[in-house]
Amino acid sequence: MITIRELEQRILEEGQILPGEVLKVGSFLNQQIDTKLLKDMGDEIARLFACNNVTKVLTIESSGIAIAFAAGLSMGLPVVFAKKHSTLNLTGNILTSKVYSYTHQQTYDIAVSSDYITSDDTVLIVDDFLAKGNALAGLIEIVNEAGAKLAGCAIAIEKGFQGGGDKLRAEGIRVESLAIIDKMTDDSLEFRQQA
Repeated sequence: MITIRELEQRILEEGQILPGEVLKVGSFLNQQIDTKLLKDMGDEIARLFACNNVTKVLTIESSGIAIAFAAGLSMGLPVVFAKKHSTLNLTGNILTSKVYSYTHQQTYDIAVSSDYITSDDTVLIVDDFLAKGNALAGLIEIVNEAGAKLAGCAIAIEKGFQGGGDKLRAEGIRVESLAIIDKMTDDSLEFRQQA
């Protein structure tokens, strides 16, 4: 709970609300990284999913990589990230999905080598933000395509008012967000009280 309160406080102090319901937290989470806060967040994610027999952490490039790394390090697990762009070193059998980025207003073809996620894995998806749930839906599709088991999703900041997390929860997917914003205006935001 200390991590959640600390994260909420940092959002209030340093977050910038931009037009289009965009929350900028680049000063501590996804451009400049507060490593102590990130470590604490990784430890909290590890605590939340300690009993789920997770074997891999999965995220999407690029801003999800730091928090996924922190969670993977705390759990002692490898981290896999889906690439948004084709590269010459992404060969062989590829797991793919299409993801629309709310922030970038662009659709990406994301891809992961099937060497890195298999039917033997139990996967925890970790990302920095959850808005409408498009990135998570794409990553879940990749987990399903691999025949792996989904342990759930761990998110740093959920924009609850955009509905993505609640939709996934209604589908029976475990979603744990360290901070959930229920209301955001041009100059204020309100957090959901969590148990």
